[in-house]
Amino acid sequence: MSSFPELRLRRLRRTEALRALVRESHVEVGDLVYPLFVVEGNKVKEEITSMPGIFHYSVDLLPKEVEEIAKLGLPGVLLFGIPEDKDEVGSAAYAPEGITQRAIRTIKKSVPELIVMTDVCLCEYTSHGHCGIIVDGYVDNDKTLELLARTAVSQAEAGADMVAPSDMMDGRVRAIRQSLDKNGFELIPIVSYAAKYASAFYEPFREAAQSTPQFGDRRSHQMDPPNWREALREVEQDIAEGADMVMVKPALAYLDVIRKVRDSFHHPLAAYNVSGEFTMVKAAAQLGWLDEKRIVLEILTAIKRAGADIIITYHAKEAARWLSPT
Repeated sequence: MSSFPELRLRRLRRTEALRALVRESHVEVGDLVYPLFVVEGNKVKEEITSMPGIFHYSVDLLPKEVEEIAKLGLPGVLLFGIPEDKDEVGSAAYAPEGITQRAIRTIKKSVPELIVMTDVCLCEYTSHGHCGIIVDGYVDNDKTLELLARTAVSQAEAGADMVAPSDMMDGRVRAIRQSLDKNGFELIPIVSYAAKYASAFYEPFREAAQSTPQFGDRRSHQMDPPNWREALREVEQDIAEGADMVMVKPALAYLDVIRKVRDSFHHPLAAYNVSGEFTMVKAAAQLGWLDEKRIVLEILTAIKRAGADIIITYHAKEAARWLSPT
């Protein structure tokens, strides 16, 4: 190999045109999915305090919002419904006229081509805020599976394009796949939150989804942050059970896990740039401590460089504007 002064690696960094020519990782608008929070009521558009620029929307205001999302070129949304009434078994999650089901129908009527990915979990719907059925103070894995499957089928019946189980119960992908197939939805893909960590980066989301646990925490079922080999086992198991796409969540603090999953499996890989990651950037930008556009595009590029095909991010709308050639 030649060395300095013959070798000058800076030659290809001299201008933006040269840098763009040899750029290795690219973030495109089509890579981004925008999370959307829907609540009961009429003409509701309320900013979420801990997530500047992110709102709760009532169903009647969804058409305008999703039309804007589609015009920006974003391919889809990840839908979270927050019901007015909650109970111990999360019955609003699988109610035919539940908040999520009505939101799905409204979105698909307004912008049929927009992909609607739905979160499959019970935490937004239960009075105790946990992801499943509580038995003796503990989330009962197997009793929860039936309700997760009912939720996924109900969302598919309403018109969801993809269902995304986020509960981290063992066996949930198989239970959902079997129920979808039994009910005629064999073409609906499952996007599994396969490696979902018990992370402190979720705190703003819990305000957004109104899903803070009323006791305890979620460390009995979400993954322990120090573990990466376990993540590969989780991904492998979900793929074996029928997952069409797998996800790592959070993204920014788990870039190494994204890379290990990418190197180990060939399934489409999503990463969730979560609420805490979003809020830290927003807060620092509002204080003038960093350039929001540059830092966001750098973060999204890092997630792509680590191996993600799809990025779920609250910055999706802003990033779409920044990435637009016009």
